Amino acid sequence: MMDCCHTKHTPRSEELKKNVTRRLNRAIGQLNGVKSMVAEDRYCGDVLTQLAAAESAVRSVSRLLLQDHLETCVVERVQKGDTEVIEELMSLLRQFS
Repeated sequence: MMDCCHTKHTPRSEELKKNVTRRLNRAIGQLNGVKSMVAEDRYCGDVLTQLAAAESAVRSVSRLLLQDHLETCVVERVQKGDTEVIEELMSLLRQFS
């Protein structure tokens, strides 16, 4: 298991940060909506639909960050001869599959 929390050597672009923040805010809003729906005893099917939308939003953020990780951190470490990053990457891929 990898240690938490490292700092990236190559900073994320401002565009990526804004995109991730926007998507996370959308997911947070959806989750708050689900929370309200449960408190209001809304129909289970409607709650589950909204929950699926929130899960999808979080998965899209994961894909964006995984792509950034591959294009920056993984490439940089492999270029430096650090192949241990491949095992880390495989572990991350298992978590998201």
